[in-house]
Amino acid sequence: MPRTVYYTATTLDGFIADPEDSLEWLLRQTEEPPDDGFIDGVGAIVMGATTYEWLLRNLDGPWPYSVPAWVMTHRKLPLPEAGEDGKKPDIRFAKGSVSDRYFEMCTATGDRDLWVMGGGDLAGQFADEGFLDEIITWTAPVVLGKGRPLLPRRLDLELIEVGHSDPFVIARHRVVGPLREDG
Repeated sequence: MPRTVYYTATTLDGFIADPEDSLEWLLRQTEEPPDDGFIDGVGAIVMGATTYEWLLRNLDGPWPYSVPAWVMTHRKLPLPEAGEDGKKPDIRFAKGSVSDRYFEMCTATGDRDLWVMGGGDLAGQFADEGFLDEIITWTAPVVLGKGRPLLPRRLDLELIEVGHSDPFVIARHRVVGPLREDG
């Protein structure tokens, strides 16, 4: 089975977007995150409708991903335009729970990772089912005070690796499971 990895940027106080779903806090960082090779290890992507709609609004050119992408939604959403080569992106709209599509997603990855791209609640749904293996965060030196939480679940994590790439602190955690409350 491939790893299922939630890979995202976050603020210091744990938000992935402001209350209006804006990522302006991220886009104004002085340094572009370097290519850390993560995308080369991805065989499929899953995201929520809000992330997908944000991508469509902010695309500067054709759809940037060549791997299959699932969009978990109950709404009818448009497809992006075909790339310069005329090839349409492999986007699959899906309803229901992540467990309904998990095997299909994993099969599509080949021997590479499944990237939970966006939506803290979506990542939480994978964690609830025991499907989330790792969380990789790029933490920016920004505090929003409120917004969309990084991961609205109570989980035990194990720190695997930590580093930095100015201005970000990068942390990689293994998901141990639900937070065990002693007492």
